[in-house]
Amino acid sequence: MADSVYKIVEVIGTSTKSWEDAAKFAIKTASKTLKDLRIAEVVSQDIKIDGKKVVFRTSLRLSFKYHS
Repeated sequence: MADSVYKIVEVIGTSTKSWEDAAKFAIKTASKTLKDLRIAEVVSQDIKIDGKKVVFRTSLRLSFKYHS
């Protein structure tokens, strides 16, 4: 394995369906601009309550290969 460097960013995805959908949406959106995504680590999950509406939020750390 060659030497590599990875960068980590934190993103938050939201969904009215589930934490899993929130995570998938965050990854799908981030992958449009971040290349070589490697690992997604769930940092936290919470629910925003807005009146009668519930919004699932999943915070992720995403790592991707850094190309100089």
